Amino acid sequence: MNFLRSFGLFWYDFIIGDDWTIAAAVVAALAVTGLLAHQHVTAWWLLPLVVAVFLGYSLWRAANARSR
Repeated sequence: MNFLRSFGLFWYDFIIGDDWTIAAAVVAALAVTGLLAHQHVTAWWLLPLVVAVFLGYSLWRAANARSR
């Protein structure tokens, strides 16, 4: 049972990491991309765009928190 707990904690830390908002944005972007692809809309560009925007937002937030 300890192995399962450690395995789950590893994946939680790996996926969620320091900023849960990026993980949530990626999951939402994957869902929207999947829905658009199901409707035969070319949506390959959506996921990199969301990741870039939220990464920039996360870096901006961290820089502002550090300057306080």
